[in-house]
Amino acid sequence: MSHFTHPQFPEDFLRPDDRSPLEGIDESFVFDFDTYADELGPGQRWSRWEDLEALMRGPEPRPDWVVVSSGAVDTELGVLKTGKEADVFLVEREDPHTPGSAVIMAAKRYRDTDHRTFHRAAAYTEGRSMKRSRDERALTRKSTWGKQVAAGEWAISEWNALRRCWELGLPVPYPVQIDETELMMEWITVTVDGEVDTAPRVAQVRPDPAVVEGYYEQLRDALGTMVQAGIVHGDLSPYNTLAAGDRLVIIDLPQVVDLVGNPRGMDFLLRDCANMCAWFRSRGLQVDEHELFGELMAHAF
Repeated sequence: MSHFTHPQFPEDFLRPDDRSPLEGIDESFVFDFDTYADELGPGQRWSRWEDLEALMRGPEPRPDWVVVSSGAVDTELGVLKTGKEADVFLVEREDPHTPGSAVIMAAKRYRDTDHRTFHRAAAYTEGRSMKRSRDERALTRKSTWGKQVAAGEWAISEWNALRRCWELGLPVPYPVQIDETELMMEWITVTVDGEVDTAPRVAQVRPDPAVVEGYYEQLRDALGTMVQAGIVHGDLSPYNTLAAGDRLVIIDLPQVVDLVGNPRGMDFLLRDCANMCAWFRSRGLQVDEHELFGELMAHAF
């Protein structure tokens, strides 16, 4: 711990032999602060949380585990998974002066050459409109966030979708921050034999019948909430839903579409229902995508 005093007081004034270094100094000129390392190790970088605009940070109230210290360090831990348009890495963020603050997050990074040309992009973006007045204001001000919105990047689309779904109370990872083409979000995990690991995709698990039924109820509730909000995942399948113990978590949201504004919105919804119902039937639960679709549409309007 160090302290700083106002430069108007010369050293010989502050340090006479017979008095304390701070004696006679107005306390408003003295404050404590922590010093941090001048250099970082391999695979490390300073957290950019303090440099980001409000719209580039996760919604409030934030979970307690989110590290917002300006002195926090991000440490690269390795690749979690690779994809066609983006790769996901594990990154640990910790404030060196706050023991126990370390948290591991998933960092999804869209490739520079691909994030503007998402497969089947035209089908997903048709009818997409600027619904958030804050985005419109950012465009007008030409702020950093406004420039990212104007670029039309898929990273922005996923960030907006994650924020909106989290605010709706949907089972999605908490979105921590977006910085250019990198999204940092909650790392969804499971604990097996005392070891923490990444939650598997639903397609990879064969849970007990009671868990399968629970997953279906969660899926139906989540789809119902999305439909009532006028949005559709658009690419939902057992490969972009995670089995976090008894909890179902939806991921990969860059292609979220407007149910009504997109001419194919209902087609995408039916396909989402079909993809998921096929998995549930393969696990012994007799469900029908058309019945689920009809139930959802009955609550959509």
